[in-house]
Order: sequence, then C-alpha cells, then structure tokens
Amino acid sequence: MDNEKVIHAYKGFDKDLKCRGFQYEVGKEYKQEGKIKCCNNGFHACEFPLDVFNYYVPGENNRYCTVTQSGKMDKEKDDSKVASSKIHIETEIGLDGIIKAGVKFILDKVNWKNQKESNTGDQSAATNTGYQSAATNTGDQSAAKVSGKESIAIVTGKDSKAAGALGDWIVLTERGEWNGYTCPIKEVKAFKVDGDKIKADTFYTLVNGEAVEA
Repeated sequence: MDNEKVIHAYKGFDKDLKCRGFQYEVGKEYKQEGKIKCCNNGFHACEFPLDVFNYYVPGENNRYCTVTQSGKMDKEKDDSKVASSKIHIETEIGLDGIIKAGVKFILDKVNWKNQKESNTGDQSAATNTGYQSAATNTGDQSAAKVSGKESIAIVTGKDSKAAGALGDWIVLTERGEWNGYTCPIKEVKAFKVDGDKIKADTFYTLVNGEAVEA
C-alpha cells in the first residue's frame, strides 16, 4: 500500500464472513482486476459506519469489520460506499463496534467549540439549535433535543429521551435496574431522524433495543 491512497472504512458480511458469495478472512488482503465500479466490480465498504446497515442489517447474524481500501476506487453517489481494487480486512468489531464507530463519526463532525450544550442533572434538559451542533445529557429521566441541520442529540441516563429535526441523529441509551452501584448500560443505539421510522421533533427512548416514542 506504499504511496497509495488508503481509505479506512467499514464492511458488513453474512454469518460466514462472506459478502456477495465471496469468502473473506480477517487479516487477509484481496485484489480485484478489471474496471472498478460500485455495485458492479470491486470490493465494497462504507466510510460512514452506519451506512453498512443499508446492506447488512443488524439482527440477522451479520458480522462487521474495519477494513482498509486502496488501489483503483469508485464512490457511490447515494451514500458513503466505496468500491476498490484492493481491500484488507483489519478487525472484526461486531454490531456494538459499528454503532460506537458511527456515533464517533458523527461527533467528530460537530463543531464542539461553538455549538455544544450539555447537562448532567437528573430530570434536566439540553437543547441546541445550531448547525452541526450537539446536545448531550447524562442525567436520569433527562432529555436532549436538537433542531439544527446535521446535529446530534445524545442521552445516556436511565429512562432518558432524545429528539431531533429531520436529518439529525439521536443516540439513545437503555439501562438496567439499579444494582446498588449504578444502572448498568444494556444497549446504546444511534438513529437517523428520517421522518418515517423516526419522526422529526418527537422524543424517543430506547426500550428492548428499539426506539419508542416517549
């Protein structure tokens, strides 16, 4: 890969670590000849972790890995998918790893210096209206809401809720019961406010791994 452009991306597979019938193995590099074209020829992966779910959805024993792509490349117009003539399968990170990488990817795009609102109190609220902004809340029974373009609302407390405008992202946390020390985290999931599955300007909480209106 010396002197070649390298893209660090994420790839989904079926339960056997196959993609479109091709068998992969963690730690191996693969090469493809011919003209590289998305959805036609080449090894495919996504730069935005959560775009992988467009091809390998959670809950079907699918597997997820970090990869590096190099050589000849072609990019998809509709999402962050990239086809390449070379791919190296780096590390298997699982569903939890893909979600965490997706959240980090989004947070890295936030202008934290000028556009951040955070809160830690129980039954409290954090809101933000700025472009590429974030609202975070760690208190129990708390709320976070964003309305600016390409923004994210994050809640981590027990029975907390989040809402966003169309096109924004919400990150919800589901916690177990108090065990004398803390309420352990059961699951963390990120959702895009698409206006269909996740409605705009509507608060959601995470129950049994699913976003439900609060």
